[in-house]
Amino acid sequence: MNISIKTLITVAFATLVGGLLLGWLFFGGSENGTKDEHNHATEIAGETTWTCSMHPQIRSNEPGSCPICGMDLVPVDQDQGEVNAMAVSMSPTAMQLANVSTDVVGKMRPIKSLRLNGKVQEDERLVYSQSSHIQGRIEKLNVNFTGEYVSKGRPIAYIYSPDLVTAQEELFEAVKIKDSQPVLYQAARGKLKNWKLTDGQIDNIINSGKPIDEFPINADVSGYLTKKKVNLGDYIKKGQALYEIANLSKVWVLLDIYENDMVWAKRGNSVTFTVASLPGEEFEGEISYIDPVINPRTRVAQARLEISNKGLRLKPEMFVSATLEARLPVNSTDAVIVPKTAVMWTGERSVVYVKETSGKGINFMMREVNLGPALGTSYIIEKGLQQGEEIAINGTFSIDAAAQLAGKPSMMSPEGGPVMTGHNHGGSKTTASIPSRQHQNKKVNVNTKAKEALKPLFMDYLKIKDALVNDDLEEAQKATTLFQDGLGKINMSVFTGEAHQVWMEYSSEAKETMQHAAHFQNIGEMRKAFQLLSNSMIGLAKSFVPLKKDIYVQHCPMVDNNKGADWLSLSDEIQNPYFGADMPNCGEITETIK
Repeated sequence: MNISIKTLITVAFATLVGGLLLGWLFFGGSENGTKDEHNHATEIAGETTWTCSMHPQIRSNEPGSCPICGMDLVPVDQDQGEVNAMAVSMSPTAMQLANVSTDVVGKMRPIKSLRLNGKVQEDERLVYSQSSHIQGRIEKLNVNFTGEYVSKGRPIAYIYSPDLVTAQEELFEAVKIKDSQPVLYQAARGKLKNWKLTDGQIDNIINSGKPIDEFPINADVSGYLTKKKVNLGDYIKKGQALYEIANLSKVWVLLDIYENDMVWAKRGNSVTFTVASLPGEEFEGEISYIDPVINPRTRVAQARLEISNKGLRLKPEMFVSATLEARLPVNSTDAVIVPKTAVMWTGERSVVYVKETSGKGINFMMREVNLGPALGTSYIIEKGLQQGEEIAINGTFSIDAAAQLAGKPSMMSPEGGPVMTGHNHGGSKTTASIPSRQHQNKKVNVNTKAKEALKPLFMDYLKIKDALVNDDLEEAQKATTLFQDGLGKINMSVFTGEAHQVWMEYSSEAKETMQHAAHFQNIGEMRKAFQLLSNSMIGLAKSFVPLKKDIYVQHCPMVDNNKGADWLSLSDEIQNPYFGADMPNCGEITETIK
């Protein structure tokens, strides 16, 4: 194709002008590079920021692994903004990774299922003492062993009494003159009646003309012999008890009720119970009486059931496991009830996280609540929540940790602001305020290496517990040092998948709780920290089941102004670490981790 020189010159000229124009647009409009720098900064600001779902303080402009826990970093949603400056913002991805779940607060009739233990006892009103109405020597015993049944009117013993022989002789003489001295005759008969002889027995003595040497003692009541108090040949006094006889057609079932559960137990409450010797059979009864005084040694009051005992299937001293479905009388028909896992408790206040959703994302706002009685796995909320509000019921510790790092109101710092770090020797309550969520019941499978790594940690925890049982602050601090060293040596890489998340949450709680233990001035501070540590260790034990032995979760309802506290033990014997020598046996086993 032939192209003219004129055309070529025109194209070249247009290209030169276009190039100059583009150069001016890109470079000529900036003054000392200011325009270029601004645009470059804008590009950087628009880049994706990556963070760790478990450690929100980690920020990176490229993907990778968290330098603290090794988890994969996730992108931060740059478009998400907080509606409330005091709220914590979380993306759906972060909520899923942190195992945060929510539920709507509802109202229901507060019903609590109380598990009670007790024993079968004789009805005290149907227990009798069989006594002798005369003094003398036991010549015969017709009832010789405990448990034998006795019928009313049956001779149960024979007694030789010199006084009775003399009284019979006087009767024979009075009979001779009864026509002339009827008063004397009646007096002689009356003397024998005072010894519980019947008119028929007295007439038989008169007709025989011979005194009775062995006088029978007849049973006053029918029942089972529960105590034998004399033996053949014993000399007894008038009115002395020979036997104790119980009528077991009705029995009492006495149930132990701890102080913090007494609000639920009322007269007339229906109770179902079982006994080990009658598997599959269930009995019912109503509470007829509750002790007005608490036993100072066991710290319980007893509730009484009166049970008809047909066939004598219930025997005194049998152990009983009972269930009381109790309703708490409240001002309104319904009460606001939330799961225990939703509540974070510091010992001084209780908080929940309320979910707020807007067009910009999901936010959680901390709110203090007043707790009412516990309903097993739930709490009654007396103040602070309304029906229809949505709250976090799992993952509250992760939300609270994010709030602390962001300087927002949290359980440790209700007013917000930076979190205190390092040692604190000024008497601060920081340690007592370390968050400790309610432990979960979900079991997580872990490998053998993880369980082997956890064993020394649990042994060091038990050393702390034993030292507190013995009221020994110094030994508790030494054991705490061992615990902290062991915690730091555990290789977190042995926990993978879901187990890694569980380990990071509970181990972080434990580390934060005991960081100042070496500087505690009294054993009370150590016990407050141990209470929070126990929550973390119970969570680890339930999640990983690290030991081949049974682990007992034990509970004392008296701790912290009757709010109660738990701890772990390898023995089913109660040894209370919160009261030591003051109340060493206060508590009960609430769960066994097998």
